[in-house]
Order: sequence, then C-alpha cells, then structure tokens
Amino acid sequence: MNCLKKYLLAFFCIVFFQLGSAQDIIRTTELDTIKHWEKDNIVGLDLTQVSFMNWNAGGENSISGILKGAFVRKYTKGRFVWHNELIARYGLNKQDGRESRKTDDAVQLNSTAGFKTDSISNWYYSAKFNFNTQFTNGYAYPNTELAISKPFAPAYIFLGIGAEYINKEEGFKAYFSPLTQKTTLVLDERLADQGAFGVTKASYDIDGNIIEHGRRSRTELGILVTNQFKREIFKNINIDHRLTLYSDYINNFGNIDVDWQLQFDMVVNQYVRASIATHLIYDDDIKSKEDIDGVQVIRGPKIQLKQILGVGLSYSFK
Repeated sequence: MNCLKKYLLAFFCIVFFQLGSAQDIIRTTELDTIKHWEKDNIVGLDLTQVSFMNWNAGGENSISGILKGAFVRKYTKGRFVWHNELIARYGLNKQDGRESRKTDDAVQLNSTAGFKTDSISNWYYSAKFNFNTQFTNGYAYPNTELAISKPFAPAYIFLGIGAEYINKEEGFKAYFSPLTQKTTLVLDERLADQGAFGVTKASYDIDGNIIEHGRRSRTELGILVTNQFKREIFKNINIDHRLTLYSDYINNFGNIDVDWQLQFDMVVNQYVRASIATHLIYDDDIKSKEDIDGVQVIRGPKIQLKQILGVGLSYSFK
C-alpha cells in the first residue's frame, strides 16, 4: 500500500510538472506570435555637386545636400489604431565665395488615434495631434544678421477630434475635425515683438519704447480638413500627397490656411532613389519679409512655394 501511494504521488507530480510546462509553452508562444506594433524607418541623403575648370560658359562651383528621415510607429489592436510619424529634413548649399545657405529645414510629428465601431467600416472616431517646427535659424539671404525664423519661432501645434476615413488598399486617408485647436508659438522675443507669424506684437509709447512685449503664442479654434494619398502609381514610382486646410472660427472665418505637400519617389534600386517634391503654404497670418538695401521690410501675406529635385541614397530598416 505504501508503494502504491508512492507511485501515485510520483505520477501526480509528473502530471503537474508536465501541465505547468505545457502552460508555460502555450503562454510563451501566444505572446511571441501577437505583435501589435508595426515599424518602418527610412533615412536618406541627396547630394548635388557642380565644379568648373576653364569653363567658357562660366559658372560657380557648388555642393548641396539634404539629409532626411521618416520614422513610423503604428499600433493596432482590434478596432483601435494609433499611428505615429516623425519626419525630419535638413539641407545646405555651399557655393564658392559665399556662406552656406539653408535649403530645407523641417521637423514634423504626426500622431492619430482612432477607433471604429465595427470591423468592416473604414470610418474611425479619431483624435489628431500635429507638431511642426525647424532645426536652425532662417534668413532672408543675403542678410544673415537678423533671423526671420528660429527653432520654435514658429512652431505649430494642432490638437483636435473628428472622424477619419482610411482605405488601406488605395492608400487614401481623409480626416475632418469640426473642433481643432491651433497654437502658434514664437519663442523669440524680437520676432514676437514684431508680431511675426500672427502673434500680438509689442506695444510702444510715443518715443518708441516698448510698453509691453509681444505675445509669444497665439491660440485659435477652428475646422481642420486633411487628406493623404500614398501609394505606388506606376512600377517603382510612388506618390505621397498631403493636403491640410484650416479655418479659424473667430478670426476671419473663411480665410483658409493651406499646406500642400506633393512628392514623387522613383526607385532606381534598393538603395538609390530620385525624388521630386513641392511644398506650397499660404497663411494669412504670415507676413512676407524682404531685404531691401540691407533693411528688413515686412510685406503682406504671400504664397510660399518650394520645389526640390534630388537623387541620392536611401536606406530602409525595421
């Protein structure tokens, strides 16, 4: 009888150990196979170099380059999606006998969280956050004494709620928010005193002395509409179209701030790409600045347009 008890005890110990091991294996396998995060990272460098020697048609030696990166983190669980994107670009141009000049400068952080009520719908209840600024000072060349923009001068923050339509197969997104707060930051005192980028400028007495410095921020509440189309349109040719429209309820409702970016990427091989990009901005609060005989003159708002053609290296990793 004692031997039977020993055998039974040994049997139950073995079964318990095996069950515990099986549970550990099942639990480990489940955690390893469920991945809610998707990652995508792209870094690139576009270079252009021109040099002359005894060139009868004339010309100046120059070299320019743009360093750029795009980093995406996407979290999906059930009907909840959280999409995050960081975009950074910085470019310089250097010509003989002239200081280096900035050709591109941008830091953008986009984050959207959405939830849909059923599994077949393409519509999401969404909250969106956007942040834009730059790395270094900007100048109205050739005047490099007074910066017309700086890091966080300006910086733009959009925060709102709305509805987003997402069609993954077509690479199409559309977002509408009837309630979005736009905050403009100008954290440089001189630019804030000028009333740059729409903030309230400084007040002066009759002798020109500052009574109160300019506001370093401005807050608006309005409607935001965005649209993105990103997909391969021909073999090895990709398009990335992004359009943002915003109108403030209180200050001149109907005046629309426009931010439109359009880029074509042409894949040569795994590492070499060519790109054509345009960026158009119109904001009624942004006054243009011109350098006239060394004096910085403030004009009215104008359409801002930038075009970039580049060929360079690109590397993608997870």
